[in-house]
Amino acid sequence: MEFLRQPLFAMISQRLGWLTERQKVLSENVANADTPDYKARDVKELSFQQMLRGSTHSLAAARTSSNHLTSGSSQRGFGPNDLSREKQYETTLSGNSVTLDVELMKVSQTAQDHQMATQLYRKHLNLFRTVIGRGGGG
Repeated sequence: MEFLRQPLFAMISQRLGWLTERQKVLSENVANADTPDYKARDVKELSFQQMLRGSTHSLAAARTSSNHLTSGSSQRGFGPNDLSREKQYETTLSGNSVTLDVELMKVSQTAQDHQMATQLYRKHLNLFRTVIGRGGGG
C-alpha cells in the first residue's frame, strides 16, 4: 500500500498545489503594482467537492499585455478558468487595480494556510511511522 495515495495525503497535496499557484498569482499582482491597466487576479477557491473528486487542471498563465511580469509555466494543475479578477477596492489613474495592502494580507494568509497544510501532512506521516513502529517524533 502506498502511503501517498491515501485520500488525506492526496487532498493535502492538492491543497498545497493550489496554495502554491495562488502565491504565484499574488506575487504577479505585487510585481505589476505599477503597471498601467493591470487588473489584479486571484485563483478561485478550490471547493471541497473538487478536492474529494481529486480533480486536476492544467494552468497556462495568461498575460493581457507583454509588459506584465509572469512566473513562467505552472508545475501544478490549475487552468485559466481558475483565475478570476479580484474585487477592485481602488483603481489608480493609470487603470491599475492592485492594492498592495490587500495583496500582502492575502500573501500572508496563503503562507499561513501553506504552513498549516504542511503540518497536517507531517502529522499524518508521523502517524503512519508510529503505526509501523518507526516512531512518530519530528
